[in-house]
Amino acid sequence: MAYRLRALFSNSKRHSQRLLSSLFHPFPTRSFSSSHFQSVGFIGLGNMGSRMANNLLKAGYNLTVHDVNCDVMKMYSDKGVSTKQTPFEVGEASEVVITMLPSASHVLDVYNGPNGLLHEGSLLTPRLLIDSSTIDPQTSRKLSVSISNCTLKDKKDDWKSPVMLDAPVSGGVVAAEAGSLTFMVGGSEDAYVAAKSLLLSMGKNTIFCGGPGNGSVAKICNNLAMAISMLGVSEALTLGQSLGLTASTLTQIFNSSSARCWSSDSYNPVPGVMPGVPSSRNYTGGFASKLMAKDLNLASASAEEVGLKSPLTFLAKNIFAEICKNGHENEDFSCVFRHYYSGKDEEN
Repeated sequence: MAYRLRALFSNSKRHSQRLLSSLFHPFPTRSFSSSHFQSVGFIGLGNMGSRMANNLLKAGYNLTVHDVNCDVMKMYSDKGVSTKQTPFEVGEASEVVITMLPSASHVLDVYNGPNGLLHEGSLLTPRLLIDSSTIDPQTSRKLSVSISNCTLKDKKDDWKSPVMLDAPVSGGVVAAEAGSLTFMVGGSEDAYVAAKSLLLSMGKNTIFCGGPGNGSVAKICNNLAMAISMLGVSEALTLGQSLGLTASTLTQIFNSSSARCWSSDSYNPVPGVMPGVPSSRNYTGGFASKLMAKDLNLASASAEEVGLKSPLTFLAKNIFAEICKNGHENEDFSCVFRHYYSGKDEEN
């Protein structure tokens, strides 16, 4: 009797789990093969994209690239990499296309523009499209719907239609160069599994975030928290300096107590405290303040859309807008320590 009850309970539990899965999984489950991903297109060869593309080359992928910068295109052509004049031509030569672009308008132009990936309407050559740009979740979701309504020119394995993943990254230029990025991925979980080995050629972590647009949600939330923590650390370090405590001593205290965070122990904003970070090279390289300002605008707009109280988002957005207005838009975002709080360099 006890055995029959346990079996009944187990079957009922499995049924409930299947029901919940069907309710919350946005797409029917499919198994995709990743064994034939050899030809990869890459569009957007800026500070991040060029380093990601270089790691794909190191991993042995057959790469085709496009960028609006002719000098960058020549550099890749000189290395023997296939270059194309339009995004559409990249798509025609690739099984997978990765985009890494500055804003949603650039992404939409690459997809929907006159020579975009969707130039021929609903017929597509690439099976998988991965956008690693930091854009708003709504744009990611609209593009995902557009791609899911397309048809593959050449159906292979289990891929009956093209699939899109939004897969923004964290780690910055240093991690892009080292191949240690973290990918936050939204879309079909099966497509994520198929793309994982490709993503790990450019990074060390991949995290599945759920349905379409959720990778973009994760990215703007991550950068929001990063901006606020940098402001908090900069403000506290400046206060410490003003009250007679060195930034090195206060950083040591932060990093061995409850104030420890990435902005203090890995990306310290005070020149002279930590080697190898943007503050140690006059805030050059790293993550530009104008990009942080853009991401905070995305976070602010998203918070407003869902009616969320977000006073820190609003304040951070205004601070970085002021930094950019005062001519520091190309400096790393940690420059708020110097240009907003008037913090001092550490004397060695």
